[in-house]
Amino acid sequence: MRKIAEQIVKKRILILVLATVLLVPSLIGYINTRINYDILSYLPDQLDSIEGQDILDQEFHSASMAIVTVENMEKKQVDRIADKIRAIDGVRDAMWLGDFLQTMPSEMIPEDLRGMLDNGDCQLMMVTFEEGNGSDRTLKAVDEMKSLMNSQMFLGGLAAVINDTKMLIEQELPLYVAVAVGLSLVVLFLGLRYSVAPFIFLLGILYAVLYNFGTNIFLGEVSYITSALAAILQLAVSMDFSIFLLERYDEELHKGLKSQEAMTEAVVNTFTAISASSLTTIAGFLAMCIMDLKLGTDMGVVMAKGVVLGVFSAVVILPALILVFDKPIHKHKHKVLIPKLQGVANFTTTHYKGILIAAVALLIPFAAAQKKTDVYYNLLDSLPQDLTSTAGTQKLRDEFDMPTTNFILVSDQLSSTQMDAVLEAIETTDGINSVATLDRFLGAGIPEDMLPESIRSVFDAGGWKMIMANSSYTSATHEQNAQITELENRVKAIDPTALVTGEGALNRDLVLIADHDIQMVNIVSILAVFLIIAISFKSISVPIVLVAAIEMAITINMGIPYFQGETIPFIASIVIGTIQLGATIDYAILTMTRYQEERRRGKDRKAAVQTAVYACSSSILTSGLSFFAATVGVSLVSKIDLIRSLCGMLARGALISMAVILFVLPALLMVFGGVIEKTSFQFLNKKGEESR
Repeated sequence: MRKIAEQIVKKRILILVLATVLLVPSLIGYINTRINYDILSYLPDQLDSIEGQDILDQEFHSASMAIVTVENMEKKQVDRIADKIRAIDGVRDAMWLGDFLQTMPSEMIPEDLRGMLDNGDCQLMMVTFEEGNGSDRTLKAVDEMKSLMNSQMFLGGLAAVINDTKMLIEQELPLYVAVAVGLSLVVLFLGLRYSVAPFIFLLGILYAVLYNFGTNIFLGEVSYITSALAAILQLAVSMDFSIFLLERYDEELHKGLKSQEAMTEAVVNTFTAISASSLTTIAGFLAMCIMDLKLGTDMGVVMAKGVVLGVFSAVVILPALILVFDKPIHKHKHKVLIPKLQGVANFTTTHYKGILIAAVALLIPFAAAQKKTDVYYNLLDSLPQDLTSTAGTQKLRDEFDMPTTNFILVSDQLSSTQMDAVLEAIETTDGINSVATLDRFLGAGIPEDMLPESIRSVFDAGGWKMIMANSSYTSATHEQNAQITELENRVKAIDPTALVTGEGALNRDLVLIADHDIQMVNIVSILAVFLIIAISFKSISVPIVLVAAIEMAITINMGIPYFQGETIPFIASIVIGTIQLGATIDYAILTMTRYQEERRRGKDRKAAVQTAVYACSSSILTSGLSFFAATVGVSLVSKIDLIRSLCGMLARGALISMAVILFVLPALLMVFGGVIEKTSFQFLNKKGEESR
């Protein structure tokens, strides 16, 4: 590593030139990386609901849909609107009651279908698209549909929800970055003695962020959640590396070394020091890749890649930047306003027993509360209530009592008796208020071959019969999920090949998969971080102590929403623990490393703990507050509850982790220091040395 460090210092100008040149393909890659706004598209392919969506798409051409509610409008006007919508690129068809009236007498249209499409004052128009709900073509088509809307028209459905999400993210993303950078600069200015250094740090991290976003093009696309959070988290996590490099560089300068020699030593020591902490962060992020919900792989890969590139920037690009701007950095100084906490160091070693008793007393109620926190899964619940899609969905609820439509696919080989049994099973399911299917036309005495092809193709295609069952329950609620399960059980008892799909079924599966993913990701992330720390410290007890400290912070963080009466997005339960563990375990590793150094220098346990807390407190505060500032800023400006909640919980988690590391971890070291030394290989660097 030393030879590499010498070359980095020697060829610093060339490095900066090459690093800057690489920004060009990175920007091109970033611009051409597609953003996916449809969370449901990340569900596993083998699910019945996904298989059903594929059949709706390939055979019925109705997998993606928006619903227009038209209020107090003459039929001729509705017809003209339908024609305009059909003319939009990406729209397959726009179907309303008038289309059926053009082909058959009014009295032959089944009552359920009539009630589904017309309640007297309002007409309902079902718009299907050529491509999926989240495709660029569909989203553009929804934009054009919005331009046709007036005060008598309301646009709802999943495609409209995704379109509104896209619009908000595109509006807010630049604001996220600006607020995160601005607040991080404030914290760095308070925590560093050099006025210019914060700008150099951010410049170095900017290279890494752009490289990360540029290389996302190899993934094809990333989710909007990843896009919104990745840069903020990369900024917060990578700040540790930058702070450590500058501090080590100054330390070497104070020893009398010249700038290039000092930077060489700083690079070597920085890489050694951050290797373990960066690996734990990477492992925490990569743990999300085991999720059945493919959103985990999306987030995990991008964020882990961001940490790797952050390390690269800290040991390759940032040293070159610091050497180039060495004079202005060291010329402009000010008083450090984030102090080293000598009082905290003394307090924790004097009152460690009381601190541990208080910590346990605090942990118990928050652990219980964490399990009781309410979670929401419906994307619509995360959006502001004044958007097009929320107003359109509310109109569907008010006028037609159908916030959700279930699609049931059964074999077209069922006998008429079996089909009657299927329809009875569906109609008698709690919460189903209307059912539309081809058999309702046939039941009205119309031979199937006399029905127009345009009507038959809506309900019968590719060996399947499609049944639309409107639910009075909102998608992703307990009632809707129970309804989907009951529909599946009832219909499959008659036709084992039957499939239940639609927004409700997709969200139900999202609930089941997310519940499983929460448990698996937490276990794997803890085990991965545990193993890395165990190898780094050659100890079985050190990872137990450090992981336990951070897990306590996570438990408190996740329990707070219950006491606040908040409902959090489902993804928070999966990613908060993983990100908080990976991002803040560094504070614990830093403290433990310094404690070990002081013990090896001969200090007794109390003095070693005091020195470790005092020496590390400023770095922990600066890094933790930077993490807090970057994420809390986004939580304050975002109108999307999913983003606001995630960033708010991450910000709070950073503060809680800091408090636990500064107070609880030192108390743990005071109590279990002897155990740690006896269960660690050469912890004191002298075989067989007794603990003091």
